[in-house]
Amino acid sequence: MANVTFRIWKGRGEEAGYKDYDTDITEGMVVLDAVHQIQAESDPTLACRWNCKAGKCGSCSAEVNGQPKLMCMTRMDTLDTSEPVTIEPMRAFPHLRDLVTDVSWNYEVKKRIAPFKPRKPDAPDGTWRMSQDDVDRVQEFRRCIECFLCQDVCHVLREHHKHPEFAGPRHFVHTAALEMHPLDTDSRIGHMKNEGGIGYCNITKCCTKVCPAHIKITDNSIIPLKERVVDEFYDPLTKLFRIFRPKSRS
Repeated sequence: MANVTFRIWKGRGEEAGYKDYDTDITEGMVVLDAVHQIQAESDPTLACRWNCKAGKCGSCSAEVNGQPKLMCMTRMDTLDTSEPVTIEPMRAFPHLRDLVTDVSWNYEVKKRIAPFKPRKPDAPDGTWRMSQDDVDRVQEFRRCIECFLCQDVCHVLREHHKHPEFAGPRHFVHTAALEMHPLDTDSRIGHMKNEGGIGYCNITKCCTKVCPAHIKITDNSIIPLKERVVDEFYDPLTKLFRIFRPKSRS
């Protein structure tokens, strides 16, 4: 057992600031355990979001010692406790109170992305046929728990506040899952180029580094989407073909 100081962001608006709490840490504890213990022992008004405590819901996202993490998956024995452990809310979203931020912007962005639109069944029994490789390719993206840590660490949102112009890594993953689905017939490439602002991403891979679901966000979703944007809008042969292609009649 060891007594550890936690420097936690407390309050709201201009009155918010760090407040120190001391609590005893035992073997096997995670940061969320410590926060709950502080709530029980010292400050029942301390607000934080959590749900599953198993790294599956994405609710307890925060910044621990300046790094975006899930509090329920960050073990105390991985942190340097000789100095105060800082816990603060995600910086890329509006602050509400204590460790709680307003992440509703993410859901509004998702609504603007065209939903799954399957092709007609290609088998007499009304089902579809697809290869296992195509199925496996999109399964990785289904692991996303919408913790929004990738959004929080992305410098386009975190430092430059390009929220009106940039969808962010989470929504590139969502779009890739749709674009690469073997049954989908819609196209979201134009949306990613314009409203999604995928051109702002300079593939630093910071989003991949913080992803608790271990999704290769940059390599498997962002780069392929960038390539599709280039093929669709900047490839000279494609542009030439578009000039001479007859316009479709409504």
